[in-house]
Amino acid sequence: MNKNSNIYQIVYAAVMVLIVGTILAFIYMALKPKQDENIANDKRKQILSAVHMTPASDNSIQDTFNKYIVAGYLLDKEGQIVDSAQNVAFDVDMKNNIKASERKLPVFKCRLDDGSIKYIVPVYGAGLWGPIWGYIAVDDNGTDIYGAYFSHEGETPGLGAEISKPAFQDQFKGKKLYKDGQFKPISVLKKGKPAENGEDYVDAVTGGTVTSTGVNNMLKDCLTPYEAFFNQLQCGTNLQCGTN
Repeated sequence: MNKNSNIYQIVYAAVMVLIVGTILAFIYMALKPKQDENIANDKRKQILSAVHMTPASDNSIQDTFNKYIVAGYLLDKEGQIVDSAQNVAFDVDMKNNIKASERKLPVFKCRLDDGSIKYIVPVYGAGLWGPIWGYIAVDDNGTDIYGAYFSHEGETPGLGAEISKPAFQDQFKGKKLYKDGQFKPISVLKKGKPAENGEDYVDAVTGGTVTSTGVNNMLKDCLTPYEAFFNQLQCGTNLQCGTN
């Protein structure tokens, strides 16, 4: 075959594309299990961060998670467990879930070394430049926040990105989801601005107004569907029963 002919060049290009494509597909398939495991471990670290826990090393992430996260399940809008299969809560894709007409309500149950129980729920919303998300840990009394973790895809360093820093997240510890017997999710407000409805609040990130507003909206949007569940936790500790 004439190597200078158009047919030869087309055939040669097609063969090279096929070879390179096959090699890339093989590499992708070979690396995908490791990539998936890294993504899962990052999620495990984020969930553990909500209860102020950092695994000793990357190799111990899964063991630490399995030790302290003793259950995961999905709830219905009445706060009842509808699915407790293994990984059912962990496998919920919050990006898609938040858009669903009927959301899944995942919960992670954590038992700390002192025997205390915490319930961790995921939150997902929109910041200035992209999605923001996190996890809120609640005491087993259903009203006190034990810890919070937030992250983002592309918020501005030094401004909106500060939601991922301890200085912002630590403000949530000890805040209450109920005031005067009423369910009132935490607000994120500009420093010095009083809460309008008497709810607990934290200071917004200085210079990160849009991101802070995104966190504020995210908390209200994602925590409100768990109100019935939090009510039940309060009943379990004889603090409060009934629906607010």
